[in-house]
Amino acid sequence: MKILLYGVNYAPELTGIGKYSGEMAIWLAEQGHEVRVVTAPPYYPEWKVDVAYANSYHKEMVDGVLVYRCPLYVPAKPSGLKRIVHLASFALSSFPIMLKHIFWKPDVVMVIEPPLFCAPTAWLTARLSGAKCWLHIQDFEVDAAFDLGIIPFAWMKSTVLLVERWLMKHFDVVSSISQSMMKKLGDKGVQAPVFFPNWANLSSMQYDEVGGSEFRHGLGIAEEQTLCLYSGNIAVKQGLNILLAVAAELSEVQFVICGQGANKAELETQAKAQGLQNICFLPLQPLDKLPAMLSAADIHLVIQKAGAADLVLPSKLTNILAVGGIAIVTAEENTELGQLALGDKPCVYRCDPENVADLLVAVQVLQSDVELRESISECAKQYAETYIEMHKVLKEWEKEMQA
Repeated sequence: MKILLYGVNYAPELTGIGKYSGEMAIWLAEQGHEVRVVTAPPYYPEWKVDVAYANSYHKEMVDGVLVYRCPLYVPAKPSGLKRIVHLASFALSSFPIMLKHIFWKPDVVMVIEPPLFCAPTAWLTARLSGAKCWLHIQDFEVDAAFDLGIIPFAWMKSTVLLVERWLMKHFDVVSSISQSMMKKLGDKGVQAPVFFPNWANLSSMQYDEVGGSEFRHGLGIAEEQTLCLYSGNIAVKQGLNILLAVAAELSEVQFVICGQGANKAELETQAKAQGLQNICFLPLQPLDKLPAMLSAADIHLVIQKAGAADLVLPSKLTNILAVGGIAIVTAEENTELGQLALGDKPCVYRCDPENVADLLVAVQVLQSDVELRESISECAKQYAETYIEMHKVLKEWEKEMQA
């Protein structure tokens, strides 16, 4: 098949949507499909265009995939209005490149949301070329942006949601990454959405005891000291200020915050102002170092604000589960993340979001209960093998696309 993938984030971005879009396109090319991607130069989560790329039009062949890069506005400090301009700029710059692909005659045009701004162009390209149009939702960006206060213009919400609903109804296929997000698609009027979860590459993402010990040694963390790790995007929807409050109460525990994002500098400033000696900040680690870092942590922290768990599913969790990591997720019990902590064999430990006391207790419980840690670790690996192994997920999705 000829497959045209359209979205603002793509490899070599290491986190979030770009990671999954990159792995998906490469896997499809390896299966013999002809794959093209229209995207932006890598900029996330640093909010700065990668030094290896120019913020201009160009194309490149990477791992069997022809990638078209289109320029965009990248704000150094993204606010609500700047995010809108940022996404709109890519939708505008990529419009002529997408229309050129009408003559390529793709079989499927797949657009990744966010950004919703790209959906009309994807639909138009598909209709004019005779292709099927597929909308894949990684985040409900509209709901999240308004509910989490990223966009303060509440009066716009109902109008934007109506536009979103109208667009969704005009796609041949709409898919998303979790059962709760599938339910939300139903609430938005989408008939028969497709379940297409994120995945972990279990062939490369495995527990690495030696690498984990070396990682701890490199940071001067003793083997007997508890290491709590947050790795990923550092932005508004995570609400990572809670970690500073918990670290202040647990001086014997070492906290490591690894990643980039719009709120990183502010978080570092606050930690320094509070004199917290047991928090260190690291840049985003390269992919080949990730298994060692994840294996080094005693406890993983999957932190989100209240209300975010069913709007955005943290991509970091798949790799944590793959290495058998013990994760604390901050999510309401009735959310999809919360459900992973229920039953006789939970694969995560849950506490209420934005609740310092709850998170403090969660860390202390996992510190002291070796049997619970071992049980969660084993269940995490079983869950990864059963539900999110990369080749299983993508093979099922390929069948759906061919159908």
